[in-house]
Amino acid sequence: MANSGYGKRLAGDEDPHADPDFAHLLPRDAEIAVFIDHLDSGHAMGHKVIAAEHPRYGQQATRSSLTRITEAGHLRWIKEHITVEDNTMRWVTRTYWSRTRRSAAWWAEFARQRNGRIVPGDLRPGLARTDEPELPEPEPEPRPEAGADPESRTSYLALAAIRDAEPRMRLSEADCRSLASLAEEWLTRGATPQDITRAVTDGLPATVNNPGGLARNRLENRMPPKKAKIRQKAAPRRARVTRAVMACMSCDADERTTEIRGGMCSECRAEYEAAVAAEEAGLLDAGYVPDTFLAAPDAVYEVVDVPRRAAEVRAAAGLPPRAERAL
Repeated sequence: MANSGYGKRLAGDEDPHADPDFAHLLPRDAEIAVFIDHLDSGHAMGHKVIAAEHPRYGQQATRSSLTRITEAGHLRWIKEHITVEDNTMRWVTRTYWSRTRRSAAWWAEFARQRNGRIVPGDLRPGLARTDEPELPEPEPEPRPEAGADPESRTSYLALAAIRDAEPRMRLSEADCRSLASLAEEWLTRGATPQDITRAVTDGLPATVNNPGGLARNRLENRMPPKKAKIRQKAAPRRARVTRAVMACMSCDADERTTEIRGGMCSECRAEYEAAVAAEEAGLLDAGYVPDTFLAAPDAVYEVVDVPRRAAEVRAAAGLPPRAERAL
């Protein structure tokens, strides 16, 4: 799964499941599309993650299929500018999936309608990564006010009840008053009056000469541990989408700086089309299937230098070197 608030999101308003859902795709692309369609919402959508979980295909095969699935209208990457109610702002990239094939115009309208949307509750944790103040810890139950009759306190009554439970522990009124603060601490830590009685009376000797002293010793030495204090998290902050723009599935550039067509920027599309043309022309050895197209290669394969490989593809197709995009 992706970080909370990210990953696969359903575009909504889909047709029911049917056998021909992805019949318009190539067999491998259709298989990966079915795999994605069955992933839970929030699942990471990068080609590396999907390849790691798919039983048959590796990273390069998955990446190529994702490109064609995007072109077919099932996937879009949309950057959303989020404004939180504390006035913090950020850009986040969402991955939207539609089982139903959508047109470019439909996706453009979908992005436009994102403006002004309140971010759903399941997204808020992903947006709240700043240091948030914790709510104050619950206050302990108020202790009796000074001057209140000590004999009316629960702690005093719990000690006085020991005399009825065990004749050998006949605590005097003075003993009960003296030990009330210890008994009160027991109650504060979650003990009951019955717990106090058991702690003071269990395993007594045959004769008890000093009930008050023995009770104090046991209340001090058998004191239960303090309850763990539960810190409550701050309530999720409301957030609103204040702008949404299409982003490139490959390089994350968006339509603020470049044209996005079919889910890709012009440069990434040129590279993709050049790779397809070069393969069809035999420049990339179309019959060879590299280990990285496989889900679990038998041997450790060499890590592919993606920028260098892309440059080779562009050169093979007669395209100029890719220009550096200003940040």
